[in-house]
Order: sequence, then C-alpha cells, then structure tokens
Amino acid sequence: MENKYSRSASQLLNFTQDSYLERTSRPVYAVIFLLPFIVFYELGTVLINTDILNQSQVRVVAFVWLQKALEYVGFSHKIAWMLPPLVVIIILISLQITSCKKWSFGLGDIWPMAMECILLAGPLIVLSLFLNSSEQPTPNATTIAESGLPYAQAQATLNCLSPAAIPLQTAVKYYQADTNNLLANIITGIGAGIYEELVFRLILICVLMIVFQDVLKIARKNSIVFSVLLSAALFSAHHHIIFIDGRLTTNVPFDGTVFCFRTIAGVYFAILFAVRGFGVTAGTHAFYDIIATIINTLFFQQ
Repeated sequence: MENKYSRSASQLLNFTQDSYLERTSRPVYAVIFLLPFIVFYELGTVLINTDILNQSQVRVVAFVWLQKALEYVGFSHKIAWMLPPLVVIIILISLQITSCKKWSFGLGDIWPMAMECILLAGPLIVLSLFLNSSEQPTPNATTIAESGLPYAQAQATLNCLSPAAIPLQTAVKYYQADTNNLLANIITGIGAGIYEELVFRLILICVLMIVFQDVLKIARKNSIVFSVLLSAALFSAHHHIIFIDGRLTTNVPFDGTVFCFRTIAGVYFAILFAVRGFGVTAGTHAFYDIIATIINTLFFQQ
C-alpha cells in the first residue's frame, strides 16, 4: 500500500523518512540549496561588465522562454526580466506543499549536498573528456551574425549554448569566440543549470507524463521511459535549434557525437531528477558547468 510519501515531488524512489537522502530530496531543500546559485546568477548577469551579459536580451535560452511567457500573460518587460527566479521558488514551494513532506531543514546538509553534486558531475566530465578526442565544429560571432539575425539576438544566440552537455574542448573554443571571460562563463553555466533543469526536467517531464499516462493511457513505466527519452532529445536539440522572439533559429551546426552526448546528459539528469529531486539535479548541472569551464580555461584554452 502506498503511503503519502510515495511518488511525491515527481520522484521514482522514496527513501527512509528523515534520512539524508529523503531530507535533501525535499523541494524545500531545493529552494534553500539553490538560492545562492540563483542570486549569484542574477547579480552576476547584471553586474559583470561584459558586452554579452550587460544586454537584457542575453540570457540562457530557458530563462528567455520564461521571460517571454511572463510577458505573454501581461507582465511588463522589466518585471518579466526579474520574475523567473521567483517562478522557480514558487514552483518548488508548490511542490513542497503537494508532496506532503516535512518542512524541516538542516543547514548541516548543505555541504554534503554540494559534495554530492560535484561527485555526480564527475561521470559527465569523464565522458566529455573521452569524446573530446575528436575535433568538433564551433560557432563564432561572425557566422551567427551572418544568419541575418539582429545584433542583439545574434549575441543572445551565442549565449544560449551553456557549457552543459558540450564536450570540453568544444565548449572552450565556443566561449573564446564569445566572452573570453571565465566568470561570465561560470555565471552563464549556473543559469543553465537552474533554468534548463526547470524547463526540461521539472516542467517538461511532468507535462509529458500527463500526456502519455493520463491522456494517451500508456502504462506508467512506458510513460516514464518515453518522457525521459523525449525530454532528453529536446534538451539536446535546443542547443542546435532555438525559438526566440517568434523565430526558429539554427545556431550551431549539427554534430551527431555532440547531439548524442547532450542526449545522454539529458537522460542522466532526468534519472537524477527522478531519484534525487530537483535541488541535487540542478546543482549537479550547475557544478558540471563550473568544473567544465574551469578545466577549459586551465587545460584547453590557447
């Protein structure tokens, strides 16, 4: 018989109540754990003095989608620009309420969560380094601008590709063409960790589960498999083809190896989300971006 904790917060596994794994999978933990990342990304985007980050249009593409959705429902551009962090918090608080899990929180769990995220980022780093043996095509400001997009949108297109799920040498060459700024790259990667996980895992997987399981009446296990694979493929595809300001834009030449890597990363993050919840998943994504950016700078940058 299922108890009130089963299948809560979109998780496939439920852990012993009040254990570390159960506590840190609670949405309230995700709010508190990710709050410094959110603040760092928001302040960094505003304060870092680069041509890229000082433009209001230039954000992680998942952030732009949230911004445009808020504008569509009636918020002004400036308010919509500031609201996505609040949307993240509201969604997580709503999940906490509906999950029926405890609201208690222990600050002593923060550092173990951070270390867990760093360790969980390790397999993707290893896979990135393994795939990095082959040369990959990378975009630059000239080729993007020649696509016919306005300058600001062309710059936004360059910035839409986070270092997440990109083989390391590819990522560093991309960022050399972009901002050539370690801190700016880290800020962008942290934003990708939060907002891409919100869109492609927390929102998209839940929507796909409703479609497959409730609308199409597909068995739960099959619905999970279909949802994970489709969300991972869309996560990978959005790095190549993006939709901004009503335009479908190709920003990076398609490469099978890179696409497969991002799809694998999407499946990996989806499994993490189902097992460990949103906080650890977004933290792992963000720490992967940070580690990849630092390795790029130290070992691959020419």
